[in-house]
Amino acid sequence: MKIKLISLLLFGLTASVTLFAQTNYTSDWASIDSRPTPQWFTDAKFGIFIHWGVYSVPSWGPLVRDGAKGIYECYAEHYWNRLMNKHPLFIKHHNEMYGESVKYQDFASDFKCEMFQPDEWAKLFQNAGAKYVVLTSKHHDGFALWPSRYSWNWNAVDIGPHRDILGDLTTAVKKAGLQMGYYYSLLEWFNPLYKDIDRYVENHMLPQMKELVTKYEPAIFWPDGEWDYNSDKLRSTDFLAWLYNESPVKETVAVNDRWGKETRSKHGGYYTTEYDLVHSDNVKGARILHPWEECRGIGHSFGFNRNERLEDYSSSEALVHLLIEKVALGGNLLLNIGPTADGRIPVIMQQRLSDMGQWLSVNGEAIYATRPWEVASKNAEASAWYTTKGKDLYIIFTAYPTKPVVIKDIPRKPETLKMLGTPQKVSYTYSDKRLTIHPPALTIAQSPCNYAWAIKITNCL
Repeated sequence: MKIKLISLLLFGLTASVTLFAQTNYTSDWASIDSRPTPQWFTDAKFGIFIHWGVYSVPSWGPLVRDGAKGIYECYAEHYWNRLMNKHPLFIKHHNEMYGESVKYQDFASDFKCEMFQPDEWAKLFQNAGAKYVVLTSKHHDGFALWPSRYSWNWNAVDIGPHRDILGDLTTAVKKAGLQMGYYYSLLEWFNPLYKDIDRYVENHMLPQMKELVTKYEPAIFWPDGEWDYNSDKLRSTDFLAWLYNESPVKETVAVNDRWGKETRSKHGGYYTTEYDLVHSDNVKGARILHPWEECRGIGHSFGFNRNERLEDYSSSEALVHLLIEKVALGGNLLLNIGPTADGRIPVIMQQRLSDMGQWLSVNGEAIYATRPWEVASKNAEASAWYTTKGKDLYIIFTAYPTKPVVIKDIPRKPETLKMLGTPQKVSYTYSDKRLTIHPPALTIAQSPCNYAWAIKITNCL
């Protein structure tokens, strides 16, 4: 089905966008699932998720710390639903902070985004080494970040910032050379139409999704909120057939697997995990045998949560190690940020992204456009992960090795070994398919980066 490759130069790295022959995809899962995930997505490896909306005004969720359950009840973007369902912690906070007479809808006028600078955001994402961005176009509260005709007086142009937030960020992100995608909630908690799902799908959901795609031409369409109904009730294959056959992004768009309560890790495009929640029937060992993506926040919440503390945020080292792990297992990492209601990205989130970008500026070759090694994903003894690119093997150490490292099942003697980012020589011996690496003894001043170190083993596979 692949007929043409277009190479794009992105930040000094060559990424490929695969176009597909214009097959007439039919409205059934067998046909829809036959479309491969575009190569640009499987090459990209690192994306930025953005949860931003009316929920960013209260920006609060309780962090209930339980030894058995860990942190839970922390998603600030679920504020309205928890409030309406009389969750005691939300009710207590809301009444004390705002008063019983204040409704969630009242927060929309305070979602002003007055400090939103889309070009600065795009530059931050570019410097972080991300290759794509996914913005919440509309979360479960139904508030649209673009002037949707299907969300009258409940969108960012009619109320709040009075600005096409989605359009402005899309322009900036694409100008920076990144791919732009949209999260879209299939459900709306309190839309009266949602009580009649057939009318909702026909008169609201499907036309709104087509409006979003036609007007802004996303590289990713990322649905969520699929758990109430099966995909046939949501007419998901009808939409996907239109997306793949007729839409302006029919040849290049990537989609996920959240199209009905039965579809995760079974149907759609790439599979999605969330805070490492996976489905065992599609996992072989630790490697998911399908294009996939892990999404999670830098903290526990997706929407900005003022209730989170420093210890609730992952360190830069932990995030770099997380990226390495997901890529070595064949996936992408979609790392979420939660901007404030006035349009600022919290400084701690900026700092984490900046650190990841510095690491990727040295070691991106071992991440972008790589694939898992079929022999092994991890060398636990050496605190290292493997990736491959063509006949080259990369070993990425999450703790600097202090003794020789043995790698088995190397079919041929390597041409060279090189630690990325440094001219230091890497000595080795090779015998009987066993490669023994003697890492250079680096001082802190000689280290090319923090957090993890990659050695490229050339032409050994």
